[in-house]
Amino acid sequence: MEIYSKAKHQAAIIDWLSHGKTLTDYCRIQHHPSTRTVYDWMQKSEDFASHIARARITGYDVIADECMKLADTPPTDQVQNNWRRLQIETRLKLLAKWSPDRYGERTAIDHAGGISLVVVTGVPQPDALTGRVSDERPQIT
Repeated sequence: MEIYSKAKHQAAIIDWLSHGKTLTDYCRIQHHPSTRTVYDWMQKSEDFASHIARARITGYDVIADECMKLADTPPTDQVQNNWRRLQIETRLKLLAKWSPDRYGERTAIDHAGGISLVVVTGVPQPDALTGRVSDERPQIT
């Protein structure tokens, strides 16, 4: 087995992630760097970190495509159907966590108009000019 240099590992990691695979799985392979080492490389090299980020985004699209393939493949029985459903749901939940802007559910509320709120408490309010509380009570008719 060939032992890679740091540069070859970095290129291989970028390729690996862009195919929708995890960094942890890459680092578990014998003679590959640990995840801690890769994170150290990312911290020391902004260029490498940006390549990793782009590769992950590409990988997310690959995972989404896999979900489509799983959903489009007819199951042979109920067990396989349930297993596929679990595979799809797991991948979609991970995508929503990893890239909420692209794969998460929209949770923002847009509001274009204004809101006016009047709270009536019955507590006497201070006069705007004097700052004293008025003795007058509101009359209920």
